[in-house]
Amino acid sequence: MNTRAKDGLPAYRRVADALRAEIDAGRYSGGVQLPTELELEQRFSVSRQTIRRAFHDLVSEGRVYRVPGRGTFATEQHGRYLRHHGSIEDLLNLSHDTTMEVLEPIRRRVDIDAAARLRTDTDLVHTVEFRRLHDGIPFVHTVVHLPEAVAAHVAAAPELAAGAGGTSTIIGLVEPHLGRPIAEAAQSVTVAAASVTVAEALGCEPGHALLRIDRVYSDTSGSVVEVSVSHFLPEHYTYRVTLRRSELR
Repeated sequence: MNTRAKDGLPAYRRVADALRAEIDAGRYSGGVQLPTELELEQRFSVSRQTIRRAFHDLVSEGRVYRVPGRGTFATEQHGRYLRHHGSIEDLLNLSHDTTMEVLEPIRRRVDIDAAARLRTDTDLVHTVEFRRLHDGIPFVHTVVHLPEAVAAHVAAAPELAAGAGGTSTIIGLVEPHLGRPIAEAAQSVTVAAASVTVAEALGCEPGHALLRIDRVYSDTSGSVVEVSVSHFLPEHYTYRVTLRRSELR
C-alpha cells in the first residue's frame, strides 16, 4: 500500500489534516467521539499504524485527547487550560492565570506513605487539599503534604484557610520561608481513575480517567520540602514539557 498520495504528503499527514479540518468545522464538538481506528482505516484505506501516527500528532498538538476504554475526543478550546513547563519557575508561577480554592484546610495527621516520601523521622505530616480553576472551570484536584518544620511557616496563612480562594501556590507560599531555595521538582506522570472525592471536586463521574502528576520538591541541600499529588481532567488541561540539553558543544 502506498504511504504517499499524488500530492506527496505522507498518508498520516493526510489523515491528520482531514481530521483537523473536521474538528475546526465543529463536527466533533460537544463531546462527540472521533471515529475509531478501524473506521478510519477503512475510510482512508490505510494501515492501523498510519492512523495511530495521525492521532499521535493531533494529541501532541493538543487538538484531541484519548481516554482509555472510551475513545478519542476533540479538545474543547473554550475553558481548556494549556500549561507549558520548562523550569522550576514555571511551576512556581502557575498562579498567574489560575485560581486556587481550598477544599480542606491544612491539618496535621498520620500518613505513612507521605511521611516516607517527605523523608521525615515521624509518620506525622501536614496536609492541605484544594482544586485549581481556569476561567471558573475546575481542572485539577491536588493534595499537598508538608513536613512539620515547613508547615509551621504557613499553617496560619489565610490563603490556606477553609474555603479560601486566591492566586497562590503552596510552593510559592512556602519558598520565602525556607533557608535554601527550591532546586528540583522530581515528577512522575500516570493515569488514574477519579475517586469519589476527586470526582466531586472536578465535576466528573467516579472512575473517570484522569492524568495523575506527582511532584516531590527539594531544596539545594536535597531536603524534601513538599510532596504533591494532582489529578487533572484531560478535557480541560493540556500539559507540555520542554527538555533542553544542559550544555551544547
